[in-house]
Amino acid sequence: MNSAVHPPVFEPNSNLLLAALPPKDLAQLLPQLDEVRVEAGQVLCEAGDPILHIYFPHDCLVSLLGVAEGRMTLEVGQVGREGMLGATTALGHDTTQVRAVVQRAGSASRMDGGRFRLEVSRNPALQRVLYRYTDSLLAQAIQIAVCSRFHVLEARLARSLLMTRDRLQSDKFHLTHEFLAHALGVRRVGVTKGASALQQQGLINYSRGNIEILDPAGLAAAACSCYQIVREAGAAPATDTV
Repeated sequence: MNSAVHPPVFEPNSNLLLAALPPKDLAQLLPQLDEVRVEAGQVLCEAGDPILHIYFPHDCLVSLLGVAEGRMTLEVGQVGREGMLGATTALGHDTTQVRAVVQRAGSASRMDGGRFRLEVSRNPALQRVLYRYTDSLLAQAIQIAVCSRFHVLEARLARSLLMTRDRLQSDKFHLTHEFLAHALGVRRVGVTKGASALQQQGLINYSRGNIEILDPAGLAAAACSCYQIVREAGAAPATDTV
């Protein structure tokens, strides 16, 4: 496959998990990756689906939603350029555990799930990177679950907006009331009230789904302590040098 098809993995808008691999191991994966574009709102997988493809986001953002009774949802994590969708294959899973919905459109490197499982089984460096990343996803999911149970909606919304800002590396992005309601496990009216409260404090500007964070430090102060915990858990993986 022509390497020109693939985005250069060491460029700013590329995937940091792939970049964490030693060059030799990365070179083995590159010919098996296809660059794809994903659109906002696109469902990449449903909970319980077979893992057909693995995604390494470059400039897109994917929301991981826990699902109850087929309709109630709660965001348990996000995947951006720091990670991948399908990391649980490293633990032997062949079905997905969450609904993955594209939050921001963009590009990703995609790999066949079966081929990826084969690479994981024979590549110790890839195993180490995936184990670290899977551990970080679990830590994020636990903290978000705690946050959803014990903290007020306004603080949870601030935490969610800051998480999105960190992964997109931008103070401006688009999130609809409907999407935020699904992510936070609340009704749309709750999102409206929370966003209005943050807007009245001069922390954000929110109009027709277009969000601008005006005061990142102030928004961090309005968020609960879970934001910093989740942020640290979701830090980019260290380069594997073994």
